[in-house]
Amino acid sequence: MKDNVLFDSFPVLESENIVLKKIEEIDLEELFSIYSNDNVFKYCGIIPKKNKETVKNMIEHFERDYNKKSRIKWGIYYKQDNMKLVGIIEVFDINQKINMVTIGYFLAEAYWKKGIATESLKILVRYLFENVGVNRIQAEVMPDNNESKKVLIKNGFIKEGALRQASLWSGKGVVDLEVYGLLYQDYKI
Repeated sequence: MKDNVLFDSFPVLESENIVLKKIEEIDLEELFSIYSNDNVFKYCGIIPKKNKETVKNMIEHFERDYNKKSRIKWGIYYKQDNMKLVGIIEVFDINQKINMVTIGYFLAEAYWKKGIATESLKILVRYLFENVGVNRIQAEVMPDNNESKKVLIKNGFIKEGALRQASLWSGKGVVDLEVYGLLYQDYKI
Protein backbone atom coordinates (compact mmCIF):
# COMPACT_ATOMS: atom_id res chain seq x y z
CA MET A 1 0.00 0.00 0.00
CA LYS A 2 1.31 3.43 -0.96
CA ASP A 3 0.22 5.58 1.97
CA ASN A 4 2.25 8.44 0.49
CA VAL A 5 -0.32 8.58 -2.32
CA LEU A 6 -3.02 9.10 0.31
CA PHE A 7 -1.14 11.49 2.55
CA ASP A 8 1.47 13.49 0.59
CA SER A 9 -1.14 15.92 -0.67
CA PHE A 10 -4.88 15.71 -0.19
CA PRO A 11 -6.25 13.66 -3.10
CA VAL A 12 -9.07 15.13 -5.17
CA LEU A 13 -11.20 12.49 -6.91
CA GLU A 14 -13.78 13.17 -9.57
CA SER A 15 -16.49 11.53 -11.65
CA GLU A 16 -19.23 12.80 -13.91
CA ASN A 17 -21.42 14.10 -11.07
CA ILE A 18 -19.21 14.06 -7.99
CA VAL A 19 -16.01 15.62 -6.68
CA LEU A 20 -14.41 14.20 -3.54
CA LYS A 21 -12.16 16.81 -1.95
CA LYS A 22 -11.01 18.32 1.31
CA ILE A 23 -13.66 19.89 3.52
CA GLU A 24 -12.95 23.57 4.20
CA GLU A 25 -14.37 26.07 6.68
CA ILE A 26 -16.34 27.65 3.82
CA ASP A 27 -18.45 24.45 3.89
CA LEU A 28 -19.55 24.98 7.49
CA GLU A 29 -23.25 25.59 6.77
CA GLU A 30 -23.64 22.42 4.69
CA LEU A 31 -21.51 20.41 7.13
CA PHE A 32 -23.62 21.60 10.08
CA SER A 33 -26.80 20.73 8.17
CA ILE A 34 -25.51 17.17 7.75
CA TYR A 35 -24.14 16.69 11.27
CA SER A 36 -27.19 18.18 13.02
CA ASN A 37 -29.70 15.82 11.33
CA ASP A 38 -30.66 12.88 13.57
CA ASN A 39 -31.87 10.84 10.57
CA VAL A 40 -28.43 10.94 8.92
CA PHE A 41 -26.88 9.15 11.89
CA LYS A 42 -29.65 6.66 12.65
CA TYR A 43 -27.34 3.81 11.59
CA CYS A 44 -23.97 5.38 12.43
CA GLY A 45 -21.82 5.41 15.53
CA ILE A 46 -21.90 9.20 15.47
CA ILE A 47 -23.92 11.44 17.75
CA PRO A 48 -25.51 14.35 15.84
CA LYS A 49 -23.98 17.74 16.62
CA LYS A 50 -26.37 20.57 17.48
CA ASN A 51 -23.72 23.25 18.02
CA LYS A 52 -22.25 24.96 14.96
CA GLU A 53 -19.00 25.78 16.79
CA THR A 54 -18.51 22.07 17.54
CA VAL A 55 -18.91 21.27 13.85
CA LYS A 56 -16.49 24.06 12.93
CA ASN A 57 -13.91 22.50 15.27
CA MET A 58 -14.45 19.14 13.58
CA ILE A 59 -12.97 20.54 10.37
CA GLU A 60 -9.70 21.05 12.28
CA HIS A 61 -9.98 17.48 13.59
CA PHE A 62 -10.34 16.20 10.02
CA GLU A 63 -7.10 18.01 9.18
CA ARG A 64 -5.34 16.70 12.30
CA ASP A 65 -6.33 13.09 11.52
CA TYR A 66 -5.12 13.52 7.95
CA ASN A 67 -1.77 14.91 9.11
CA LYS A 68 -1.42 12.00 11.55
CA LYS A 69 -2.08 9.64 8.60
CA SER A 70 -4.81 7.89 10.57
CA ARG A 71 -7.96 8.85 8.64
CA ILE A 72 -8.99 10.77 5.56
CA LYS A 73 -12.41 12.37 5.16
CA TRP A 74 -13.46 13.65 1.78
CA GLY A 75 -16.37 15.97 1.32
CA ILE A 76 -18.78 14.71 -1.32
CA TYR A 77 -19.53 17.67 -3.59
CA TYR A 78 -22.41 17.38 -6.03
CA LYS A 79 -21.79 19.06 -9.38
CA GLN A 80 -25.50 19.19 -10.22
CA ASP A 81 -26.05 21.51 -7.25
CA ASN A 82 -23.27 24.08 -7.70
CA MET A 83 -20.63 21.89 -6.04
CA LYS A 84 -22.56 21.82 -2.78
CA LEU A 85 -21.19 19.65 0.05
CA VAL A 86 -23.76 16.86 0.34
CA GLY A 87 -21.93 14.20 2.33
CA ILE A 88 -18.76 12.65 3.62
CA ILE A 89 -16.87 9.53 2.63
CA GLU A 90 -13.89 8.35 4.61
CA VAL A 91 -11.07 5.85 4.92
CA PHE A 92 -9.91 4.77 8.37
CA ASP A 93 -8.43 1.78 10.22
CA ILE A 94 -5.60 1.79 7.71
CA ASN A 95 -3.72 -1.48 8.18
CA GLN A 96 -0.41 -1.43 6.30
CA LYS A 97 0.54 -4.97 7.35
CA ILE A 98 -2.33 -6.59 5.50
CA ASN A 99 -3.00 -3.82 2.99
CA MET A 100 -6.53 -3.14 4.22
CA VAL A 101 -8.75 -0.13 4.94
CA THR A 102 -12.22 0.42 6.30
CA ILE A 103 -14.57 2.89 4.65
CA GLY A 104 -17.69 4.74 5.71
CA TYR A 105 -20.01 7.34 4.21
CA PHE A 106 -23.10 9.38 4.91
CA LEU A 107 -25.17 11.93 2.99
CA ALA A 108 -27.40 14.87 3.73
CA GLU A 109 -30.96 13.55 3.87
CA ALA A 110 -32.11 15.66 0.90
CA TYR A 111 -29.62 13.76 -1.29
CA TRP A 112 -30.60 10.20 -0.41
CA LYS A 113 -31.63 7.81 -3.20
CA LYS A 114 -30.04 9.84 -6.00
CA GLY A 115 -27.11 7.48 -6.64
CA ILE A 116 -24.64 9.87 -5.00
CA ALA A 117 -23.35 7.42 -2.38
CA THR A 118 -22.99 4.67 -4.99
CA GLU A 119 -21.06 6.93 -7.37
CA SER A 120 -18.88 8.32 -4.55
CA LEU A 121 -17.97 4.83 -3.36
CA LYS A 122 -17.19 3.76 -6.93
CA ILE A 123 -14.69 6.65 -7.28
CA LEU A 124 -13.09 5.81 -3.93
CA VAL A 125 -12.83 2.06 -4.62
CA ARG A 126 -11.14 2.71 -7.97
CA TYR A 127 -8.69 5.12 -6.36
CA LEU A 128 -7.86 2.79 -3.45
CA PHE A 129 -7.24 -0.21 -5.69
CA GLU A 130 -5.61 1.46 -8.68
CA ASN A 131 -3.62 4.31 -7.09
CA VAL A 132 -3.04 3.38 -3.46
CA GLY A 133 -2.55 -0.35 -4.00
CA VAL A 134 -4.97 -1.50 -1.30
CA ASN A 135 -5.79 -5.22 -1.33
CA ARG A 136 -8.92 -5.21 0.85
CA ILE A 137 -11.64 -2.63 1.51
CA GLN A 138 -14.24 -3.32 4.15
CA ALA A 139 -17.28 -1.66 5.67
CA GLU A 140 -19.21 -2.39 8.84
CA VAL A 141 -22.95 -1.81 8.61
CA MET A 142 -25.77 -2.05 11.12
CA PRO A 143 -28.10 -4.91 10.06
CA ASP A 144 -31.11 -2.61 9.54
CA ASN A 145 -29.22 -0.20 7.26
CA ASN A 146 -30.55 -1.65 4.02
CA GLU A 147 -29.81 1.42 1.88
CA SER A 148 -26.12 1.36 2.79
CA LYS A 149 -25.93 -2.37 2.10
CA LYS A 150 -27.38 -1.74 -1.38
CA VAL A 151 -24.65 0.86 -2.07
CA LEU A 152 -21.97 -1.64 -1.09
CA ILE A 153 -23.43 -4.48 -3.15
CA LYS A 154 -23.75 -2.23 -6.23
CA ASN A 155 -20.01 -1.61 -5.88
CA GLY A 156 -19.13 -5.32 -5.75
CA PHE A 157 -18.83 -5.76 -1.99
CA ILE A 158 -19.80 -9.14 -0.56
CA LYS A 159 -21.42 -9.71 2.80
CA GLU A 160 -18.86 -11.74 4.72
CA GLY A 161 -20.73 -12.23 7.95
CA ALA A 162 -22.30 -10.77 11.04
CA LEU A 163 -20.62 -9.76 14.26
CA ARG A 164 -23.04 -10.07 17.14
CA GLN A 165 -22.76 -7.47 19.92
CA ALA A 166 -19.26 -6.72 18.68
CA SER A 167 -18.83 -2.98 18.79
CA LEU A 168 -19.58 -0.03 21.04
CA TRP A 169 -20.99 2.83 18.98
CA SER A 170 -21.54 6.31 20.38
CA GLY A 171 -25.20 6.89 21.07
CA LYS A 172 -26.10 3.30 20.17
CA GLY A 173 -24.38 1.19 22.82
CA VAL A 174 -23.22 -2.30 21.92
CA VAL A 175 -24.38 -3.12 18.39
CA ASP A 176 -24.46 -5.97 15.92
CA LEU A 177 -22.62 -5.30 12.67
CA GLU A 178 -22.49 -6.90 9.26
CA VAL A 179 -19.12 -6.91 7.52
CA TYR A 180 -18.89 -6.32 3.77
CA GLY A 181 -15.61 -6.71 1.94
CA LEU A 182 -14.10 -6.26 -1.48
CA LEU A 183 -10.73 -7.70 -2.50
CA TYR A 184 -8.56 -6.40 -5.29
CA GLN A 185 -8.72 -9.80 -7.02
CA ASP A 186 -12.51 -9.47 -7.22
CA TYR A 187 -12.46 -5.86 -8.35
CA LYS A 188 -13.64 -5.29 -11.91
CA ILE A 189 -12.20 -2.21 -13.59
